[in-house]
Parts: sequence; C-alpha cells; structure tokens
Amino acid sequence: MKILRNFFIILIFVFLFFNYLFDFAYVNKQFNNNINEFVYKYILFHKNTTDLKTQIKDLKKERNKFRGQKTLFEDAYKDLYDDNIEADYNSQIFTKILEQFDPYEFDLNIKNNNSNLEYSFNPDHSFSNNKINIRVYSPQNNILLYGIANQFPGSGYIETYNDNLILISASGVLAYSDNKIKDINNNLYLKQIKTNISEFIGEEQFKKSRIHDFDWLEGGWFSIKDINIYKGQIYVSYTREVKENCWNTSLLHGKMDYKLIIFENLFTSDECVHFYDNIDGEFNAHQSGGRIINVDDKNLFFSTGDFRSRFRAQKVDSIFSKIIEINKKTKNYKVVSMGHRNPQGLYHNKKNNFLLEAEHGPEGGDEINLIKLNNNKISNYGWAISSYGEHYGGKNAPYNKKKYVKYPLHKSHSEYNFIEPLIYFDPSIGISQIVGLNQDNNYVVASMKDESLYFFEYDYNNRNITTPNKVRTGYANDIKIERVHIGERIRDMIYYNEKLYLYLEDTASIAEVSLN
Repeated sequence: MKILRNFFIILIFVFLFFNYLFDFAYVNKQFNNNINEFVYKYILFHKNTTDLKTQIKDLKKERNKFRGQKTLFEDAYKDLYDDNIEADYNSQIFTKILEQFDPYEFDLNIKNNNSNLEYSFNPDHSFSNNKINIRVYSPQNNILLYGIANQFPGSGYIETYNDNLILISASGVLAYSDNKIKDINNNLYLKQIKTNISEFIGEEQFKKSRIHDFDWLEGGWFSIKDINIYKGQIYVSYTREVKENCWNTSLLHGKMDYKLIIFENLFTSDECVHFYDNIDGEFNAHQSGGRIINVDDKNLFFSTGDFRSRFRAQKVDSIFSKIIEINKKTKNYKVVSMGHRNPQGLYHNKKNNFLLEAEHGPEGGDEINLIKLNNNKISNYGWAISSYGEHYGGKNAPYNKKKYVKYPLHKSHSEYNFIEPLIYFDPSIGISQIVGLNQDNNYVVASMKDESLYFFEYDYNNRNITTPNKVRTGYANDIKIERVHIGERIRDMIYYNEKLYLYLEDTASIAEVSLN
C-alpha cells in the first residue's frame, strides 16, 4: 500500500514537472485557457517577472523616445517662434521701406535699365478639368508691380506679332518673347523694346495715382489701357493728362519694331474730366475704357469710359462713354454707340458685322452688349439713366439721394428707349475682355472680380433669343453659358492658334489655356 502511494506521488510529481517544463500547456489545453493567467500569476511568477522586466524595458525605451521628441518639438517651436518674431519685425521694416516707394518706381527701374522679363512654368498654379488645360507662367525676375486696381500688382495687356507674344505693362514696359509661342515650354523670356511712351505718360502721371490717399498698392488710376497690333502697326491706349489734373482716354500708334518704336497720337481730344473741378463732384480714372480692336486696313474701334462724369454718357458730342470708330489714315472719327459706363472688352464678328462689348456696371449690372454696325444712327445703351446695377451704397445711402434723382438707374432699358443688354451679370463679375472662338456662335468673356472665364453660345440669326439675359451663379435665361474658375483676376485675354492667353494680374503671370 505504501509502495502504491509512493508510486502515485512520484507519478504526479513527474506529471507536474513535465508540465512545468512546458508551461503547463497540456493542463491548460485540457482544461481551459483561463488557467494560463492563474499559472503565470501564481505558479510561474518568475516567468511573469521576466515578462514584466521586458515590458518595463520597452516602456523605458518609448519614454526616452517621447522625451527626445518633446525636446525636438520644443526646439522647433522655439525656432518657429523666434522666426515669427523676426519675420514680424522684418515685415514691419519692409512695410516702412515700401511706404517710401510707389509700385511704378519698381517698373520704371525695369524700364530704364532695359531689363528683360523672365517667367517659368508654375505646376502648382496650373491645372486641368473637363473644359480646359491651363499652364501658368509665373514671373521669376523683374516682376511688374504697378497694378491698375485695388491691391493687385502687375497689370498688363497681351498681343501677338509674327508668332511672338507681346506684353505691355500698365506702366508702359513693352516686351516680346524671344521664342515663338508654339515653342514655349517651361520658360518664357520677354525682351524689352525701347519706346518713347514716357513722353505721353510717365512718372509724373503715375505719381498722381496716389492722390486719392489709397494704400501704396491701391493706385494705378493713370496707366496704359490696352494694346493691339495690326499689319505692322502697333496701337496703345492710355489715360492722357490733357492739362493739369484733367484727363481723358487717348490712343497712340507707331510702326511695330523689336528694337525701337516711336509713338504718335492717333486719337485724342481737348475734352477732359478734371480731378477736382467737375459737375458730379466725383472722379475715377479706373472707369476709362481704352479697349482697341482693328477691323480692317481703314478703321478701328476704340472704347472710352466716363471717369465717373456720368452726364457725358448721354451727350452725343462728348467722347466719353462711347464706342468710337476711327479712320486710321485721316484720323477722323464717328461715334458708333453711347451710354456706356466703362467698356472693358470688344470683339468684332466679321461674318455678321457686329460688335460684342463687355462693360463694367456699377454695384451689379455688368453687361455684354450687342452693337449692330449697319445702323445709320448712334445706338444708345442707357447709362447713366438705365442700369441693372445700383450706385455704390445703394438707394438707402443718404449720400446717394441726389444721385438717384439725376441718374435713376431704371431697371429697364427698353421702356426708356435704350437698347437692352444681351447679357447682364448680377452680382457683378468685374468683366474684362471678350473674344470669339473658332466655332460659329461660341464666345468667352473674362472676369476680374470673379476670377473666371464664362464660355457662352450666341446665334446672331436666332430671333427667338430675348433680351436681357440675366446671369446669376453661372446660368442665363436663353443663352447657354458655362463658368470656369481660374483663381486670379484676368485683366486681358487673346485667342491665338486655338488657345487662349490670359494676363493674370494678382501675380503678374501669363497663362496658356487649351480648350478640351
């Protein structure tokens, strides 16, 4: 009996010793997994201690890692903070320096040094969608800073000549691409052309852009307004100081040449709007028009704005607020249409002989007007009697009470014997140039405030189209229209070799747009 008992004791001891060696895997398997925790905690505590030591060692490593990251973050934050303090200080110093200069001084420095302009392809600014593929070329050296409106620098206008891209800045820097448009790849270099344009508008006039006490970047009232090249002749419009502080929009011309261009006045007048002494007590040289479009060897069309001298828009014998046809050989002219506030775009449809005119309205009411050229009388588009916009500040502003009596801005043109706009935009888009595309009845108009292109279809021979067609959030009544957002103010636009070329004035960039 004693032998049997000892045998069982030895058997149990061997069984336990065997499972001890294998972490009681057999027992754990035979019963349940919960015993594993019991065994490790109370029987195999020495192995549990080893695991805990390993965990503690790993935790120490992770703690040291976090301590190192904390130190790095603290150092990085301190560096950023110090950089921010320094940047803020430098910004203040830079602002103080800029207060001593005007943007035109930077441009004139480029001009006087006959410096070239350099642009590079900007992939971050370029993009594609189902409508367009846009390649943006941003300035790298000798960046143009003189802007026409608000705080946006570097305004300019573009044209082509002998398959070269031509650029003229608002300050009169004139340059051409040193390679053909079709050969432009990742870099665009523009070589400057010497001119005598400073004899007509220059530092004296640019200085006066600050008279209105705007911020240093909010000038540009007096500037170049457009460029057009036709059969070896170049045409440039500008705000002319006819006499001290009295202005109009005039037109220069000269023989196109890459070395030297001598400009002469083609169209001007002694009529001018005085900065201080004028009937309406307001003045704004941004409302000056200046768009040029050649139609044939004999004639060109030229737009003028009202300089906020509104009453002149309804005076037939005034050159302001008009579309004017000028004989390039005799310099004689005639008024084609009147009642325009600030014509920023012109396109001539040769097939049906009409103009499409894009016009800035006041607060709301930008227009695209159809101007038929076979009329014997002057077409009248109603400004400043009728408009789908409002005087800035609206009807409830006390300072507008007398203004609405004199210039009521009726919400109908036809009821007051004026021509309705083909299209008008409410709210305003800051409309600029308008061009026709290769396909019949297809057009595109650019915008500054809305930073977009508007593609639309218009069939001149479709008598079922009613006017006006109001555009809101990209849609019109009877006219198919499609908005494509670009993301910058588009000051100018041309259509060449089935591509659009844009001048983007927020960054003084040039864009090439392929249509999909």
